[in-house]
Amino acid sequence: MRQYAVIGLGKFGRSVALTLLEDGEQVIGIDSNEDVVKQLADKLTNAVQADAANEKAMTKLGIQDVDVAIVSVGEDFEASILITLLLKELGVKEIIVKASMEGQEKVLQKIGATRVIQPERDMGTRLAKSLSSPRIIDQIELSSNYSLLEMSPPEDFIGKSLGALEIRAKYGLNVIALKHESGDIDIAPQAGHVIKKGDLLVVIGQNKDIQRVKKKA
Repeated sequence: MRQYAVIGLGKFGRSVALTLLEDGEQVIGIDSNEDVVKQLADKLTNAVQADAANEKAMTKLGIQDVDVAIVSVGEDFEASILITLLLKELGVKEIIVKASMEGQEKVLQKIGATRVIQPERDMGTRLAKSLSSPRIIDQIELSSNYSLLEMSPPEDFIGKSLGALEIRAKYGLNVIALKHESGDIDIAPQAGHVIKKGDLLVVIGQNKDIQRVKKKA
């Protein structure tokens, strides 16, 4: 079980914190607003009113011991910078920061953020991709070169085994999981697994190869 700190419990931060908790993770929620903290006090592992840019307060909370810190302090970019710098100084290994504008990403990465997200931009991009390729359920960019893709199989995949389809040889992609209509998930499915209607393929590969599959989809 990993320990998470979610700093800033607005709509985005609250959603992240509660989802992590539902997945069985330990979550410390931190916000400067006492009313917000009270609303989540009985829902999170720990909810604390504190100034997240205050080193003494953060050290007392044990923030240096969390595995991942998510910084979501709304439109206050200066606060995002100060908190990110402090988390880096305290030795937090993974620091995910929410940005609200283009141009903030480079600054946040330079001062220690391991990942910067822009929810509105990212959701818009993912929606556009799903609309342009109806079989694509979701696509997550892992880097500038690689992505993870969840897709319903093309019609000519149905009834064939993974081995017969030779997805890696033909498309350069690795099938890392199969999600069945029942909700069951097969991790690292065997070559003999036959694709059924209603299955979802979870594949990983280079973006250039994913583009070829999206055209087929």
